[in-house]
Amino acid sequence: MVREIEKRGLPIVHMINLIPVAKSVGSNRMVETVSIPYPLGDPSLTKEEEYDLRYSKVGIALKSLTTPIDDQKIF
Repeated sequence: MVREIEKRGLPIVHMINLIPVAKSVGSNRMVETVSIPYPLGDPSLTKEEEYDLRYSKVGIALKSLTTPIDDQKIF
């Protein structure tokens, strides 16, 4: 599915903590997340720390959308 969407000219970022799974399904841009139950968060962090973590991960994902790539890449 990811490849078909990207063929139409729409870049996709796969945010996942299981990078081998993302690679096997053909994701080109991958951002590693924290964990399966909390992909963009960590309940052990304070509210401010968790905000910073999420802000950082989303920022990485947005930057990856503007990065030209030729092959699969982990950001």
